[in-house]
Amino acid sequence: MSLPHAILTSLLEKPGSGAELAQRFDKSIGYFWQATHQQIYRELARLEERGLIRSAAREATRGRKRDFAVIPAGLAELERWTSLAQDPQPVRDALLVRLRAAAVIQAGTVQADTARAGILRAELARHRELHQRQLSFYQAVEAHDFAAGSEARAPGTPDHRLQHAVLRAGIMFERAWVSWAEETLRTLEP
Repeated sequence: MSLPHAILTSLLEKPGSGAELAQRFDKSIGYFWQATHQQIYRELARLEERGLIRSAAREATRGRKRDFAVIPAGLAELERWTSLAQDPQPVRDALLVRLRAAAVIQAGTVQADTARAGILRAELARHRELHQRQLSFYQAVEAHDFAAGSEARAPGTPDHRLQHAVLRAGIMFERAWVSWAEETLRTLEP
């Protein structure tokens, strides 16, 4: 995935200013594709230079607030991009490499370093808690936006089902991570 396509998607959902986009990004696509506000503003300028979005000065505001919207060329680019094949991306998590390094270090020592093991357990428990919080957040969004009778989205429409599928992927990922962390913590018990 690329940041330009994530921005085009968000602007297609709802045009707005760079600040509004960055705020919405933090609350939706940002859970699956990280970007700083500075990166978003730089990419907005590039997208406009490429003729994929347009901006207009917002009336009755101080400063340089501009509203951005996707234009037909941007929609065509997003349609082209969504039709491409892409292989799954490998997991890249520094904690996993640190656990692997700890295993190598411990294999080379006569006696296990209990202090290091305690630090690893604490860090793994912290990560488990962070993933549990994210899981709880996703589940709350699901209950609010996708429960029977919810008016947040038009139920049953293809876009509703796809948006729910993306959220379900996040839920399943977090559940798997929490489960793996709990299993791994048991293996690290003294």
